[in-house]
Amino acid sequence: MITQFRQTVRANLAKPEVRANFYRAMDGLMTRRLDQFPDKAELERLRTQSMAIRANALSKLPELLETLEANLIRNGIQVHWAETAEQGNQIVQAILERHNAKSIIKGKSMVSEEMGMNHFLETLGIECLESDLGEFIIQLDGETPSHIIMPAIHKNRIQIAKLFHEKFPDIPYTEDVDELTQMARRILRDKFYATTVGLSGVNFMVAETGTLCLVENEGNGRMSTTAPSVHIAVTGIEKVVESLSDVPPLLSILTRSATGQPITTYFNMISGPRKAGEKDGPEEVHLVLLDNGRSNIYSDPELLATLRCIRCGACINHCPVYVRIGGHSYGTVYPGPIGSILEPQKAGLDVHGELAQASTLCGACSEVCPVRIPIPSILNRLRYDGVRKDTSNTHTVGSGKRRTLSEAATWKTWAWAATHPTIYHAGSTLATRFKGMLPTNLGAWTTVRSAPKLAESTLHQQVKNLGVDHE
Repeated sequence: MITQFRQTVRANLAKPEVRANFYRAMDGLMTRRLDQFPDKAELERLRTQSMAIRANALSKLPELLETLEANLIRNGIQVHWAETAEQGNQIVQAILERHNAKSIIKGKSMVSEEMGMNHFLETLGIECLESDLGEFIIQLDGETPSHIIMPAIHKNRIQIAKLFHEKFPDIPYTEDVDELTQMARRILRDKFYATTVGLSGVNFMVAETGTLCLVENEGNGRMSTTAPSVHIAVTGIEKVVESLSDVPPLLSILTRSATGQPITTYFNMISGPRKAGEKDGPEEVHLVLLDNGRSNIYSDPELLATLRCIRCGACINHCPVYVRIGGHSYGTVYPGPIGSILEPQKAGLDVHGELAQASTLCGACSEVCPVRIPIPSILNRLRYDGVRKDTSNTHTVGSGKRRTLSEAATWKTWAWAATHPTIYHAGSTLATRFKGMLPTNLGAWTTVRSAPKLAESTLHQQVKNLGVDHE
């Protein structure tokens, strides 16, 4: 049976323009990242330092979250805890209803995508407008992000120009990137001032000071967090770091790994609502801390490294599978290598377990990961969990759901034959002599490959013919 994932992959492989867009974009991102790290030793030192910072934070996660909450409250920020995406949406809804808000303007936030917030609010009749240029583009086209950093990376400027002309026919058609950007800015600018509530994501939360750090390039994040009278920040519980001194190394390696920049245009540090005498800033700041399966990942020592991720997208940019099938093929919020380990753990192997198979295990992702997440090892662990017989000693949701009796019986038979030399030799001899009768359809393996052809004689026979004693 062809799964939905495979159907989507086949459909996207048949779109040459989209594939060309990905190839061009990924080549540029990989080159720019490489240029940012001319000193290999410095890069490895920074990776080791960043890994240690994230690992330290995770080792103290419960305590740091309590410290963070206390300091945020002291600073005047209201803290909300959400165990599920549904609870997170309900918290946002309650804040909007309290302020009688009928619209919300958003900076970039992958956690809000994870929550399905746009769709949720639209069902309530609340306008939810994306202000990040890439997010704005795909919202106009009714799509979801295809990349965690550059959501519209699958589109080229001509496609975007046609989309803008279709949605805003009164504006002159142009394919100039700067003019398109200015066009979006003019459309969005009035929204920043007319909307009561702004929403953003969070890159790092500093437990020591109760500070929310937001990294961005366009200024829309800063507008979303300062122009409206209410600011709601949403993030996963794993984004906390222990101290302010932990942020500079992470910021340095995040920006260089993500887009090949020495630093982003804006780095926002939010420590509370507007105080008396200040001329700008929101009157209320809320933080929604989302779990959504993260605690379960945290409870498994081998899978815990997944939560070190700082969402730079470097693993995606270097993945040979992603660049060919595109982000939408995954059918999840987080695509690429990081999505292939994160999504099955959040939703369950019975839902997204096939993503763990969407990898060549070439190791490119782990080689560029700024916090050294062993993605190939975690993929192998998830593959094992998917087919494991004993599911009582694992924290992975949906363990054993991908196990089939036919596959288990096949491997059990092979293992038995391999430990009985007489049977194994007899079987290999028969297979060699009657190789023309062997099946050529070997399931998924032969959907994109030719079935392997057996040699004219076995290795043992060839060695024997050479007069070598192989006993």
